[in-house]
Amino acid sequence: MIVIVFKYLIPKGFRGITLFPFIFLFSENEKQDLVVLNHEKIHIRQQFELLIFPFFLWYLLEFLYKWILFKDKKKAYLNISFEREAYINEKDLHYLKQRSFWSFLNYF
Repeated sequence: MIVIVFKYLIPKGFRGITLFPFIFLFSENEKQDLVVLNHEKIHIRQQFELLIFPFFLWYLLEFLYKWILFKDKKKAYLNISFEREAYINEKDLHYLKQRSFWSFLNYF
């Protein structure tokens, strides 16, 4: 995992984005925020488990499906299984140590 501060890559309203093996953060302050880093580390694990490219394809298809379903981009984003797992567990800094393989399926 390589953490880089590069605010121009981060969409408005977001604090970070993960593109295996990189975590891009909006500001230097985010590097100290263990919750933000844990959220992004969960995405690193998800991307690794799905061999990177299939993760992004699944992510996009699930987002499009949920966008059609909810007719709301933000609600669609928050209901993607990968995001649900990351948001629900981001405050548990020990989550990745106990997380089982493909745990995101529990949030689908």
